[in-house]
Amino acid sequence: MNDGVEAGFLALLHAAEVTQAHVEGRLATIGLSLAKLAALRALEDAGKPLPLGQLAERLSCVKSNITQLVDRLEADGLVARVADPGDRRSRLAVMTPQGRKACAEGTRIQDDTERELFGALSTDEARQLASLIAKITSRVAEP
Repeated sequence: MNDGVEAGFLALLHAAEVTQAHVEGRLATIGLSLAKLAALRALEDAGKPLPLGQLAERLSCVKSNITQLVDRLEADGLVARVADPGDRRSRLAVMTPQGRKACAEGTRIQDDTERELFGALSTDEARQLASLIAKITSRVAEP
């Protein structure tokens, strides 16, 4: 492999890993993870309770993963499961008031962290980085 390509590839993987760990660490201070925040934000964006299958679709994950994630959110008091009035076989995920508060705080932490990390770049550099990453990720086949 070309040394420049390999160095760029390793730098990209390293940047993704340390950036994710940094954000996860910040979110952990309020008992959240990126996965939990994503689920809360999906419920907030929906503006209504969602069947677990629809939540899984919105998060692009399998139902067994969403079941475990909702189990953790429910144990934390951030989400409740309620019967679906339209389908008694189905359960809906409903964000609790505590979940709405955690979602708002988690979103603030993520936004602050993004500003902190991207503050090292000029506006043009940030746009260029986004463009380069999009160019690379477009080469990855989506399932």
